[in-house]
Amino acid sequence: MNEGRSGEDIPINPTQDSIQEILHKVIIAHQQALALLQQTETAYGRLVPHQLLNLLEAKSIVDVKLGDQVERKMTIMFSDIRDFTPLSESMTPAENFEFINSYLSQMEPVISRHRGIIDKYIGDAIMALFEHGADDAVGGAIAMLERLGYYNAGRERAGYTPIHIGIGLNTGVVMIGTVGGINRMDSTVIGDAVNLTARLEEATKTYHSPLIISQNTLYDLADPKKYDIRFLDRIRVKGKSQPLSIYEVFNSDPEELRQSKRDALPVFEKAVAYYHLQDIAKAIPLFKQCIDISPDDFPALIYLERCYEYQATGQHFGTGELQSGLVWKEEQRTGVPEVDEAHRLLMERINTLTVRIDQDNCDGFGEIFTFLAQHAQHLFPLEEKLMHEHNYPFADGHIQEHKRFIENFTELEQKARKNTEDCRYLAFRTELLLLDWFASHATKADRHFARHLLNKPK
Repeated sequence: MNEGRSGEDIPINPTQDSIQEILHKVIIAHQQALALLQQTETAYGRLVPHQLLNLLEAKSIVDVKLGDQVERKMTIMFSDIRDFTPLSESMTPAENFEFINSYLSQMEPVISRHRGIIDKYIGDAIMALFEHGADDAVGGAIAMLERLGYYNAGRERAGYTPIHIGIGLNTGVVMIGTVGGINRMDSTVIGDAVNLTARLEEATKTYHSPLIISQNTLYDLADPKKYDIRFLDRIRVKGKSQPLSIYEVFNSDPEELRQSKRDALPVFEKAVAYYHLQDIAKAIPLFKQCIDISPDDFPALIYLERCYEYQATGQHFGTGELQSGLVWKEEQRTGVPEVDEAHRLLMERINTLTVRIDQDNCDGFGEIFTFLAQHAQHLFPLEEKLMHEHNYPFADGHIQEHKRFIENFTELEQKARKNTEDCRYLAFRTELLLLDWFASHATKADRHFARHLLNKPK
């Protein structure tokens, strides 16, 4: 007797045929288990993108541990639907879910095609990461806005109101990792670059501009001239002492508006400069000229209203940089003496230029370009040599920023030599270039590189 056993499942005297049948059942069970595991892995991949696992150097979701972290240079994207709250209040909870999923299902494939990683959905908002450079992010954002046009056409055919979105992009070094507790953890991205990206997305509402990028992202583009980009404003970010320049990318504007903004571009950027110089008498006619060329240019209309408010109340929406110079602080030191001395001399030149602009004494300001050429010739090769010797992981991006800086001040130098532009306007553009460079590169990127250099084991 074989109590507790089924005679049908395990024969008392197994034959060759019965053994084959058992083996076949085992193989089928194994295949079913493997298929379930693959389905589970695919399901987890929809919750935790495989690209994010790759960034964390994990082969599978089971390899991810609390506290895993890695440092990367990324372009971060924040986007959300404008005026979503009143739109949401007009719908039932079920309709809200249906609408959000309908919209997000349009955007997700576009981001993926441009090698973006969707880090998280926050209601109607999307946070995405682009690890292969700013061009993927800018191209993806433009494609999202184009896709939105097709989506809105469908909404209008169905009798619904079109929606509008805002996208902010910023580039910088961030920490990507896992946070939480032993029973519940999540992936997250931490760094100053993330906070600034959120501010840029908010700025799209202020300027009615669907796509705004930072100066950091502009520097990371392989060829900024591929895109329709214009200087928009200076903003001060909470917790940061130095303001930063922001730019509008208007490739996705309707063709007529896009062309009129191109036509008005030189006038617009001069008008914005004069507004920041508080030379309202020059700014107003230039903004009016912009609006004559491009009547639907919302940023020009906003700036013109600011000009009138300044005349009426004296209130100026600026960062006040012409009234205060830069101050050398201990936390700006890199710890590499030659680099710190070069930065200190650069700060002195920036402050001298600031005083000259404030006093409207800009004749001969072009002498600063000789200093900048010498600064680049001395400092950049030194830094690049140290980066290669110490295997700095972000050397390529750092060196590209060096090249872009040289291109930018060389272009301004050529304009100054022609002597066909107002020298105060050109001096102001040069000052913005140097202020952004000092804030984003000299006292941030260079300090990051120096920490790698000084903390590396001997």
